[in-house]
Amino acid sequence: MVTQEQRRRQLAREKFLRQQQRRTAARRKANVRNSVIGSVLGVILVGSVVSYATGVFKNDDSKANASAEVTPSASPSKAPDPCEKAAEGKVKSLSWKKEPAMTIDKSAKYEMKLATTCGDIDIALKTSAAPHTVNSFNFLASEGYLDHTKCHRLTTNGIYVLQCGDPKGTGMGGPGYTIPDENLKDKSLKNNTYPAGTIAMANTGQAHTGGSQFFLVYQDSQLPPSYTPFGTISASGMKVLKKIAAAGEATGQGDGAPNATVVINKATVTKS
Repeated sequence: MVTQEQRRRQLAREKFLRQQQRRTAARRKANVRNSVIGSVLGVILVGSVVSYATGVFKNDDSKANASAEVTPSASPSKAPDPCEKAAEGKVKSLSWKKEPAMTIDKSAKYEMKLATTCGDIDIALKTSAAPHTVNSFNFLASEGYLDHTKCHRLTTNGIYVLQCGDPKGTGMGGPGYTIPDENLKDKSLKNNTYPAGTIAMANTGQAHTGGSQFFLVYQDSQLPPSYTPFGTISASGMKVLKKIAAAGEATGQGDGAPNATVVINKATVTKS
């Protein structure tokens, strides 16, 4: 027979365990919001050797960031792939030693179109606020660098982004050069939040380490202002992103390869 004292101790143990579980969950949530972006959205510098991070964002972790935890959901999503078959063609193996020379008109307006297997994503670029970034994508698009590349990572917990721009499709790729951070005081970045509809650069967690990887925000996401915001996604582009997000990601933990087969068939940058 259980005595009153034994019952009291049992209840105390159960209360302690619940407290520990809540604290663990809180730490995980904080990791996702405050440091996972360095691993979620990091890009590897060419020539560097970096271990893969948790999930599929794999470099997406920098040398300075430990692997981040995310709160698992009950089971991986089983949503069907909503996207079409990719266009014929292969990813080009290209690399450059230094940032391309400035060729854009900094005072002009430019637009980028990502023609993907899931639909077109049109983006109005912030040329004057992020000229190095816009110039770099203008160069990469003209070289066909992003054509036939997969968007390799989707996060659905804590932060809400689709990451693209890696020809390797692993989170480890880059163009061989880096560009400076820009526009980190953009008026849209309030309360450490990247609003839905933002396109921003990924990096290693260190300053001025952006290359070709970028992330598309489909829902307001709390992140430190360390990732160059360089454009705004159109309303039709947001519908495409939300369709991709609705299909979920492969691990069921809120951080992995998208279930939707998102391939950029063609990327173009045009002066408007």
